Amino acid sequence: MCGIVAAVSTRNIVPVLVQGLQRLEYRGYDSCGVAVYAGGLKRARSTSRVAELQAQVDAEKVEGGTGIAHTRWATHGAPAVHNAHPHFSHGPGDVAQKPGKVALVHNGIIENHEELRAALQAKGYVFTSQTDTEVIVHLMDSLYDGDLFEALKATVAQLHGAFAIAAFCKDEPHRVVGARAGSPLILGVGTGNSENFLASDAMALAGVTDQIVYLEEGDLVDLQLGKYWVINRDLKAVQRQVRTVHAHSGAADLGPYRHYMQKEIFEQPRAIADTLEGVEGIVPELFGDQAYRVFQDIDSVLILACGTSYYSGCTAKYWLESIAGIPTQVEVASEYRYRTSVPNPRTLVVTITQSGETADTLAALRHAQSLGMTQTLTICNVSTSAMVRECKLAYITRAGVEIGVASTKAFTAQLAGLFLLTLALAQSKGKLSDEEEGEHLKAMRHLPAAIAAVLALEPQVIAWSEDFAKMENALFLGRGMHYPIAMEGALKLKEISYIHAEAYPAGELKHGPLALVTSAMPVVAVAPNDSLLEKLKSNLQEVRARGGVLYVLADADSRLASGEGIHVIRMPEHYGTLSPLLHVVPLQLLAYHTALAKGTDVDKPRNLAKSVTVE
Repeated sequence: MCGIVAAVSTRNIVPVLVQGLQRLEYRGYDSCGVAVYAGGLKRARSTSRVAELQAQVDAEKVEGGTGIAHTRWATHGAPAVHNAHPHFSHGPGDVAQKPGKVALVHNGIIENHEELRAALQAKGYVFTSQTDTEVIVHLMDSLYDGDLFEALKATVAQLHGAFAIAAFCKDEPHRVVGARAGSPLILGVGTGNSENFLASDAMALAGVTDQIVYLEEGDLVDLQLGKYWVINRDLKAVQRQVRTVHAHSGAADLGPYRHYMQKEIFEQPRAIADTLEGVEGIVPELFGDQAYRVFQDIDSVLILACGTSYYSGCTAKYWLESIAGIPTQVEVASEYRYRTSVPNPRTLVVTITQSGETADTLAALRHAQSLGMTQTLTICNVSTSAMVRECKLAYITRAGVEIGVASTKAFTAQLAGLFLLTLALAQSKGKLSDEEEGEHLKAMRHLPAAIAAVLALEPQVIAWSEDFAKMENALFLGRGMHYPIAMEGALKLKEISYIHAEAYPAGELKHGPLALVTSAMPVVAVAPNDSLLEKLKSNLQEVRARGGVLYVLADADSRLASGEGIHVIRMPEHYGTLSPLLHVVPLQLLAYHTALAKGTDVDKPRNLAKSVTVE
């Protein structure tokens, strides 16, 4: 979502700030801006791409050694230049329309912004935006008495909500301060005595520094030339570990592909292979040194996730209950954290998140921990994330950087990690024989080749997409562990093509959705040759009898054939328990090629962001 880059340096830091914003573009945003100290406060802001901001910076000669930059995903106030960050303070003594002392950027949401706004307006502060962020910069200005770090301490003490903040003051031009509470913020340690950095993501500093400090919840940081200080939520000085982090900016190269989403769909064989690299056998230690004891102590699983990750959890529920025999509950994180539930201290709480910084999932984890459920494990794609640090156990998927907002390779890598978890739990409960373990491992090792064969179906999927691009609605059907795959297919289509799409368990069709079926409502069915195939065929006949048009992903031996009103793509092979990983791939391709035919912004769909770090 929103992105922050900040620096204090002896050189003109603007090129680094703007380049950092470009590396954060994949997160999604609707405006961007940069501000520097240049004898006073100077800034450039845009509601276009960072490339346009760069042109503005060049034209207006925005230069300085101390600066902050931001990409914004609108929460308070429309996407407009006056709402774009950075924000400047406008105090009672400032000349109208000229900035005061403080420049600030902010990720997150301030829940008490209205009461703070009213109090500041009563003091004479002038507001020029509808954002909650402007409240912070005016509040810091009102509390400033010659020491910006002290003003930051006093400011955050009055804020309710989630935030990552970076700010500087024209009266202390070689200083940047920052704070983290509920939104990610990192410190980049520069070389020598010449510079230091703040950012919301290590990717923003790729090629600038690989020495990274991950600030913890409640930390405040004071950056100066060649030195920095960190204090914790209790306002005590702390030393945070400096890690060497190689953020690969090269991952942003498109290569021969038209869009990042297309590239990432085709990277799935490699992502699965990398995620399974080194797995020679099923042992609890795949998930951490304490895993054996934890797995022995638990009697149920609670999965917490959002969006696409939630659907991977829904798929894993079928595996965990059928293979490991462990009762499993899957909860939408944003709902679980606010409802009254019945805690079980012997539950393994599993979070699933691509970024490891998803605000709702982190909050749900902390809520579960507060209820006494301390056995925690995460399936995550970022080893240095807050989620990994806060969970007792972890399995790190190796999907690599995913830039397209609509998740593809991260989803299938999550499924691979969850299947390993299923096998490890089954083994710990005495439900996995050596023969079964060998068969499952053989099937997993074959997954990259199997997915590559599915990707070869792309020309057939393109033919389907030409029909879908003319539609306004679609239904997706699945049964058993393929129902969550139908939900994921519907989500992908609506995310990037803006076609309204919904998914249902096929058996629910006659309980309501059948009323919507006409020739203008395509129905996609995920139809593997499993024990539910004959039931699914009956559901498909219900669609045909109402004039509906079917698009079926069928296994080679399922005895389903194309004909009038039914279009069939045959999967290369039946893949049994792991077939969800294969069947989701043509649904990803369908969404991609439908969006391509409609001319939508595939990688940056409207109103959405990659990493959802606000509630």
